[in-house]
Amino acid sequence: MQKPELYATDPSGLVWQKSSLTANNGDCFELAPLPDGGVALRDSKNPDRPHLCFTAGEWAAFKGGIFKGDFDNL
Repeated sequence: MQKPELYATDPSGLVWQKSSLTANNGDCFELAPLPDGGVALRDSKNPDRPHLCFTAGEWAAFKGGIFKGDFDNL
């Protein structure tokens, strides 16, 4: 799926999930699966603001970077 197609998905129809490890202060993000394995990401404090969309490949690369420690210095 191409990027414009990801953003064509209506975010109000997505099933948004928040991590069970989230603190009660509400400072976190929510994820929702998209068609073809993509992922949408939004700010849980401002769910009506614009969200970000990632293709399945982009999301896999991001998760791989997390597991490899690519972001440990940030």
